[in-house]
Amino acid sequence: MINEKDWTQEQERLNHVTEKLQERIAELEPEVAGLRNQAGDIRKRFWEEVTVNTSTEEDFEETFYSIRQQEALLSERERSYRLRMQQWKSMNRLLQSPYFGRIDFREDGQDFSEQVYIGVSSFVDSDGMSFLVYDWRTPIASMYYDYSPGAAAYDTPGGRVEGTMELKRQYQIREGRLQNVFDTSITIGDELLQQALGKGSDAQMKSIVATIQKEQNAIIRDDQSRMLIVQGAAGSGKTSAALQRVAYLLYKHRERLGADQIVLFSPNPMFNSYVSTVLPELGEENMQQTTFQEYLEYGLGQELRLEDPFDQIEYVLTEQSTREYEARVRGIEYKASAAFLQALQRYAGWLEREGMRFNSIRFRDRDLISAKQMETQFYSYDPAVRLANRVAMMQEWLQKELALLERKEREALWVQEELNYLDKEQYAAAYQALHKERGVFDFAEQYEEVREMLHNKRRRDEGDFDYAEREENLLRRMIVKEHFKPLRRSVKRMSFIDMAGLYVQLFNNKNAYQTMTNETDVPELWPDICEQTKEKLGRLQLFYEDATPYLVLKELVEGVRMNTEVRHIFVDEGQDYSMFQYELLKKLFPRARMTVLGDFGQAIFPQATELYGADSPLIRLYGESETSLVRLVRSYRSTREIVEFTKPLLPSGKEIVPFERSGKKPVLSQTDSREQRAARIAEHIATLQAEGFNSIAVITKTAAESSEAFDLLTAQGCPSLRLITKQTPTFEKGTLIIPAYLAKGVEFDVVLIYDASSRTYHRESERKLFYTACTRAMHRLLLYATGEWTRFVQAVDTSLYEEKQ
Repeated sequence: MINEKDWTQEQERLNHVTEKLQERIAELEPEVAGLRNQAGDIRKRFWEEVTVNTSTEEDFEETFYSIRQQEALLSERERSYRLRMQQWKSMNRLLQSPYFGRIDFREDGQDFSEQVYIGVSSFVDSDGMSFLVYDWRTPIASMYYDYSPGAAAYDTPGGRVEGTMELKRQYQIREGRLQNVFDTSITIGDELLQQALGKGSDAQMKSIVATIQKEQNAIIRDDQSRMLIVQGAAGSGKTSAALQRVAYLLYKHRERLGADQIVLFSPNPMFNSYVSTVLPELGEENMQQTTFQEYLEYGLGQELRLEDPFDQIEYVLTEQSTREYEARVRGIEYKASAAFLQALQRYAGWLEREGMRFNSIRFRDRDLISAKQMETQFYSYDPAVRLANRVAMMQEWLQKELALLERKEREALWVQEELNYLDKEQYAAAYQALHKERGVFDFAEQYEEVREMLHNKRRRDEGDFDYAEREENLLRRMIVKEHFKPLRRSVKRMSFIDMAGLYVQLFNNKNAYQTMTNETDVPELWPDICEQTKEKLGRLQLFYEDATPYLVLKELVEGVRMNTEVRHIFVDEGQDYSMFQYELLKKLFPRARMTVLGDFGQAIFPQATELYGADSPLIRLYGESETSLVRLVRSYRSTREIVEFTKPLLPSGKEIVPFERSGKKPVLSQTDSREQRAARIAEHIATLQAEGFNSIAVITKTAAESSEAFDLLTAQGCPSLRLITKQTPTFEKGTLIIPAYLAKGVEFDVVLIYDASSRTYHRESERKLFYTACTRAMHRLLLYATGEWTRFVQAVDTSLYEEKQ
């Protein structure tokens, strides 16, 4: 703590800043209201201010510029309103706690030091020159996170500034009053961090700008790497740092980077709601958020029904006793491998020479253009032309062929039959509907048809009886064109390619696969893998492990549908993605930098990728020179006692460093039956709720076990339970029952492991799932077992936990 004189000076300075903020808010409020009203009035009176006259070309031009002028005025007012509103919100955010840190910095060669107060946004005095508060993202504020008092430096666009940090101070401010002030010499606030971590968990993640650590700051401010890989222990703050990184990027590159140019791939939809408040808390818009499954559904969902990763892991965790299990697991591993990716790429090269499969274009129960015709045409192109380019040439050829066939079809008998049953009213309605549906791209064609109709009317008015024949021809053309529309659309969507057939062709037999892919090694049980894949696809369904390879093959054949607008991709729980998925993301977003966050210790899905180390395949994605690796080993989420208990659960766990926040040891309870276990859990939940814990999770191994737990605990009278499933849209506080794989990335005040017995967790492949479940706990961890404990618990030193009967 600081002395009384310093405290008084700090409170006076805080009072001064608070007064200035209140003055600025008072100035902004009428401006905000006035601009909002102006924009609303302009929007209401938009057409009143515009004279619409299209009688002559000059009138049309005047009308056009009148609209543009009114539109520009509205746009300017709305832009001014948004800017003032943003400033007003920023000032109000600062009012409660204007700043959280201070450094006194004397630049080399200067005889005075500058006091730099740091908060969530900048605040400049009325003179427009003096910073009362610096935004935490400014270059000078970086020293607060990176240095102790002594020699310090920061980088600016004009070069590096060096000097001496003479003071480093932290504040807790509530409603304009100082609560605590600390002078610190080493880290950012063990005191503040202790208090922040000691609080209960929330339904949504909060900003950590006041307690960012040096290693997290390196992640946030990395502006050079094309690929930034963060391997962080459970609770090391990697996701929090990533979200602050988004805020930093939006601040630093605000002139050319928008929130809609950043995409976060989350582990599940519920996680999206959990992190949704962090950026708005910092005055930034949320980036785009999605899951990889949603992206797969977007690319393939219209053609096939896709299994999701949660159904896949349920299968892996629960179906060990089935005959097909071993083949399925081998298939999952192989289809996520670099070997299979390379095999697909070589397969695409083989298709340039032979083996392409097409769907015939059928019309009225006959082939208009057969698959054989397409194959002949496809392989008539220059063999030097790449596969996707030849497919584009085929698409163009098919559109021309359809145009020729469409003209021929006008004389068909079925067209005459439709004409016979079409009266004048129906004709008029059909003609009007046709022209309503057509967009601006058909304008020239519509113009020709309208001109022909006007010509016919004139001939009729002049007594020329040939008009009936001309109108019949026009009507025939319209009827056939309407019927051919779906065919043209299907060609545009490239439905003429038999993608399912091309993928299934890989799994006919081992010899054919090796011929097509030049692959020498295939996994064990290959015939069974082939049979499972073909059977699933025969029902127009895809296993989760097949969805990404299928989409990659589709892109190889049809060409990549790139998004060149997105500049940054963030992948959370990155260890659960396969190299297939990373390769696809790189191709889909060719101009984007990628930030991958994860923990190989929590790699619970079979297609996991090693993130850290020289052997990580991710390094090869962009190359070593453009890749940065950051490792976070300090765990902040859990108490020291919980971290010490969970460290032995992993072979590499000894490297994890707990933050010095003490609590109770984990408690182990052994029972004789499911019912006895449920009664004990219900009793403990009631006690924990009475203690004031309002975020409690009963974590199970699977969704099936969650349902069982919910029923048994409900029967015990356990109040206000909420069962979390993969369909749960939002994360909320309370007492939850949740499978371990859905709890990834989320934290709770208390975690109760529903069944930590050897019957439930016995395979080595389940070690990381068990570790993931235990590391969700912030303050308390309780484990239960019916029967003997899992060997993972048995290996933990008995001094690290308490046992209760």
